[in-house]
Amino acid sequence: MKKALISQQWRLLFLLLSMAEFGVGKLFFEPYNVTYDHRSLIIAGRRRMLISAGIHYPRATPQMWPDLIAKAKEGGAEVIETYTFWNGHEPVRGEYNFEGRFDLVKFAKLVGSNGLYFFLRIGPYVCAEWNFGGFPVWLRDVPGIEFRTDNAPFKEEMQRFVTKIVNLMREESLFSWQGGPLILLQIENEYGDVESSYGKKGRDYINWAANMAVGLGAGVPWVMCKQTDAPEFIIDTCNGYYCDGFKPNSNKKPVFWTEDWDGWYTKWGGSVPHRPVQDLAFAVARFFQRGGSLQNYYMYFGGTNFGRSAGGPFYITSYDYDAPVDEYGLLSQPKWGHLKDLHAAIKLCEPALVAVDSPQYVKLGHMQEAHVYHKRGNRRRAISESGDEDRCSAFLANIDQHNVALVHFQGHMYTLPPWSVSILPDCHNVAYNTAKIGAQTSLKELEPNAPPFSNTQVVQNLLHQDGASYISENWETVNEPVGIWSDNNFTVKGILDHLNVTKDSSDFLWYFTRIYFSGEDVSFWKKNGVHPALTIDSMRDVVHIYINGRLAGSGVGHWVQVVQPVEFLEGYNDVALLSLTVGLQNYGAFLEKDGGGFRGQIKLTGLKEGDIDLSNLSWTYQVGLKGEMQKIYTLDGHEKAAWVDLTTDGIKDPLRWYKTYFDASYGLDPVALDFRSMGKGQAWVNGHHIGRFWTLPSSQDGCQRSCDYRGKYDSSKCATNCGKPTQVRYHVPRSWLQESNNLLVVFEETGGNPFEISLTSHFTQIICASISESHYPPLSRWLTHGSVGGQILINDTTPEMHLHCEGEHVISIVFASYGTPKGSCQKFSRGSCHAPRSPDVVSGLCQGRQSCSIRVSNSEFGDPCRGVAKTLVVEAKCISQDTGSSSI
Repeated sequence: MKKALISQQWRLLFLLLSMAEFGVGKLFFEPYNVTYDHRSLIIAGRRRMLISAGIHYPRATPQMWPDLIAKAKEGGAEVIETYTFWNGHEPVRGEYNFEGRFDLVKFAKLVGSNGLYFFLRIGPYVCAEWNFGGFPVWLRDVPGIEFRTDNAPFKEEMQRFVTKIVNLMREESLFSWQGGPLILLQIENEYGDVESSYGKKGRDYINWAANMAVGLGAGVPWVMCKQTDAPEFIIDTCNGYYCDGFKPNSNKKPVFWTEDWDGWYTKWGGSVPHRPVQDLAFAVARFFQRGGSLQNYYMYFGGTNFGRSAGGPFYITSYDYDAPVDEYGLLSQPKWGHLKDLHAAIKLCEPALVAVDSPQYVKLGHMQEAHVYHKRGNRRRAISESGDEDRCSAFLANIDQHNVALVHFQGHMYTLPPWSVSILPDCHNVAYNTAKIGAQTSLKELEPNAPPFSNTQVVQNLLHQDGASYISENWETVNEPVGIWSDNNFTVKGILDHLNVTKDSSDFLWYFTRIYFSGEDVSFWKKNGVHPALTIDSMRDVVHIYINGRLAGSGVGHWVQVVQPVEFLEGYNDVALLSLTVGLQNYGAFLEKDGGGFRGQIKLTGLKEGDIDLSNLSWTYQVGLKGEMQKIYTLDGHEKAAWVDLTTDGIKDPLRWYKTYFDASYGLDPVALDFRSMGKGQAWVNGHHIGRFWTLPSSQDGCQRSCDYRGKYDSSKCATNCGKPTQVRYHVPRSWLQESNNLLVVFEETGGNPFEISLTSHFTQIICASISESHYPPLSRWLTHGSVGGQILINDTTPEMHLHCEGEHVISIVFASYGTPKGSCQKFSRGSCHAPRSPDVVSGLCQGRQSCSIRVSNSEFGDPCRGVAKTLVVEAKCISQDTGSSSI
């Protein structure tokens, strides 16, 4: 008895420790099985309609994970999806890393502790705009290897890693049948895009991969995305902006959408893509309308490409992706809120969606249609949501891009905006329309952080013209040597591939040689008024050309020719080429053959005796930078460098390291470093590599003044930021900072002014909302009333406006009008009809609160103009809680 009591106490202690770790009262689930039929996944014996949120764990810090998962859950997601990242988990063959941002087990357990399911896409090729598509670079050096084809060395390495991940999940009891959250796995990734390049060996490989994966005994279904020839026992799935027309290759498989692209990635020198939420919601509603059952947002949270993890070439450090949760972990409104309402509407329809095998199609007009899911009470299904109740839900779609449609459906009239879907959970009342946004709009601004200096006059001298405070007045600097800087180099005849030499241990590789020119050569150039030119037949991604220690010029591009005029002196001349990679190729066939540096000839033209082919000379190779290899960016290593005080005379030079300290004690909002005054390079805070920076501007062309959600989306539609640097602000996670004396080290390649680097806070400053008295009631009212007699009830149809400020901020009302207000967010004004009580009512409900709800009806505000359709508009600031409670 005593032994049993002790055992119980230990179990209780374990449970309490688990609760402390994951913040929940129950650890995951009772064991359950996951199978599927032609309609959906079957979880614990029940068909399910599932919304999944893509969150890549290495693109955030572990301290951010709980909040990100919680926001996905609050937004209506029931599944969290992620890739695994082979090169992060096995940077050296046989040496594994499952710590910090790569703690996959901790991430999975956090998902389970929130009562959510887990979808793990092992790959191990992932693309993901991630360096080398997730492959470790050492994989290129395995003898005889060819990636992603019927190649024994590759299959052996791939199977070893996939087995490692599956076994890890099993050892940690993370599979569904063990009571864990893991319900679905993926092998390979978008192989159908490149399969034809490999011929029969490609087909043989995909069959091997499928059999290998299933043979691991994971006990949950496997999928392959964009794989039309997937074997019968693997679910082939859709990736894209729209997947409502997708059908798997067997009528025994359900319709899954593994990547719903809710935005797009961004390249250095490119504009910033945005996808309107009305179109995104339209795509999701159409997917479930036409028989889909699992949809995953790629991405729900994009995050940051910390360090050198960004793929390429030329993907920026931010991976915001215009996702519902932004790079910093804040809600992107109205995208997050409008999708939350969509998910709630779909959830209301789930009993009907899972109860029938396929919908009834009803043509409502030339470009209008309905899909009706109706399970009558006298028809039982082998797998249904509940008993013998009558269930009916309908989706009404208007796929006309231009015109509003008035349609008849089951004895009623419905108005459908262009390019929209109305969802009727009870086949009668509209709960949601994809084009009608009820969620608030949030305008985020990056405000200057509180300056750390005590001398007011100094602060004033360190201000941008727009008022932003600079991070420090005291900087130190050290030069990075040009060319060969250590004995750890080697000399060979000819030009070697960049990646073969560096093994991606650094972005940087020096190619160094020496050339002799006589006085006769120099006289020839002067006499004829010409300059010789250094020509590189083909180069990727960046090259800086140094002649006798001075920068002659640079080249940028992906396997492009570079022609650079140069000047030589009489005698021996040093030629040093600094080759850089800006993210390794992450997409396409034959990745193992894609290297870096130079291809073809490197030659000198414009010489008296004709061109000189430098390719056949002896070249000395030096991997990396001296400061990089000495780790002078770390807390322990920065004192290794001979730092000197920086003066304004010393700025703008290339190849310079800069160091300073800064304080970051102002609030808990996410923060970013503003590098608009810099050129190109990398930065570290307290030894953490925050990523590459580059102030390369985008083209002036390609952006639109306004964004029309109607019609099919592509990444060039609704782009912003034309003519400006693609990225100027770089996320510094709060967990990487301390209140004071934070070490910032910057390496600048091309020249910049560190005195003008600033620290900015990221938060929602302005929120606006507009709700008409004819808007739909909150979805929560449908959910709380449940169903009686087979009918979903909603007794109170009054619309509501919901306002919310995140973090430590509260609402301060700026403008409120109920009636016929005019304008848009930040430009609202009263119309001819205005309820005088509007400001008082709204302020009374919302002022000084973090969240509030306002009923939009005459009973709240009075009726200022009878017989006229009225709207409530509100604009508010999100202010610090200690700012005060004054309002309009």
